Amino acid sequence: MKFRKAAAILLAAVLTCSLTVTPVFADDVDKLEEEKQKAEDEVSSLQSQLNSLMSKITELENDLITTGEEIVQTEADLKTAQEDEAEQYEAMKLRIKYMYEAGSGAAAVEKVMATGSISGMLTQAEYSQQVHTYDRKKLQEYADTVQKVKDLQDTLETKMDDLKSTQTEFAAQQEELNTTITEKSAEVANLDDQLQAAVKKAAEEEAARKKAEEEAAKKAQQSSSSTTGGGTSNSGNAATQKPEGGTTNNNNTSKPDTSTPEASTPPADNSVSTPSTPTFTPDYNQSAADIIVSAAWSQVGKATYVWGTQIPYVSFDCSGLVQWCYAQAGISIPRQSTSIKNSGTIVSDPKPGDICWTPGHVAIYIGNGQMIEAQQDGVPICVSKVRVTYYIRY
Repeated sequence: MKFRKAAAILLAAVLTCSLTVTPVFADDVDKLEEEKQKAEDEVSSLQSQLNSLMSKITELENDLITTGEEIVQTEADLKTAQEDEAEQYEAMKLRIKYMYEAGSGAAAVEKVMATGSISGMLTQAEYSQQVHTYDRKKLQEYADTVQKVKDLQDTLETKMDDLKSTQTEFAAQQEELNTTITEKSAEVANLDDQLQAAVKKAAEEEAARKKAEEEAAKKAQQSSSSTTGGGTSNSGNAATQKPEGGTTNNNNTSKPDTSTPEASTPPADNSVSTPSTPTFTPDYNQSAADIIVSAAWSQVGKATYVWGTQIPYVSFDCSGLVQWCYAQAGISIPRQSTSIKNSGTIVSDPKPGDICWTPGHVAIYIGNGQMIEAQQDGVPICVSKVRVTYYIRY
């Protein structure tokens, strides 16, 4: 009786210990899940902010290209107006010289008075006045045109400076968001590792608890059987008595199970996922690529970066250079960098002639980790080390 009581106490103690330990790990798992969910929500929010910023960057790039093109056109208009102004000024000087040589003004009055022709004098004076009025009017018109074009140029250049400033701010925000997203993603991964470890530990503790319960129950049962079995010492003799008739019945003798257990197939290991391959990769056109790369090389050191321009051997912006190089190979691509990415195909095996794409910037890949690009304001077209998010092929 004492032994049975002791076993029962032991079993109760095991159960009590298991009940007090397990919830601690359950709480840990719940807490980690909450922290992980919170971090994932923050990453999602940051990604939404980044997507919104990328949309703004795309719009900004369009504005920069458009404004750059307007500035180029305005500079051309200003040059034409200044040339017209100079031509008009030279024409006016010739008329003044002619009027002086023909005796206009005071000389004309003396000449008319000497001949006594009042009507001639008046006609000459009226003509002179009309010429003077015409010249002043035309000169003022051209002066106004020149000033108007110059004012427009100043306005556009101010707008361009503001857009560039905004571009710098957006680039800083993009870098900050990317850094924060990377840090938060690492935090999520770390929390996931902790969560998996906590779940595993909780499972191990639960298995240990159940095993302890089973062992305690088994010991209690053995103790109970041992206690009740001591008072029936003759029970074993009855089992050895032969049945009436003098023969021993061996049919109850159990035979060993010689059947082969069914083989079990181990579960497939799905922990390692095979990376998916692109459903379509455009064929690499070697001849077109040679033309594209050659065109890019032809502008190195010859043209300078200017927003909104695409003037060979003079100036390009980044997408203008890429679009022009592809046009030399007879390939039409969009003007804006995001559209270039969306219209092409992302490839993982870059080859010369492919496009190096990062948000807001594109360049021509020439192999060996290098690219040709229109880099930034005032910098000539140059060869640079690859900076890339995606490689795009057409």
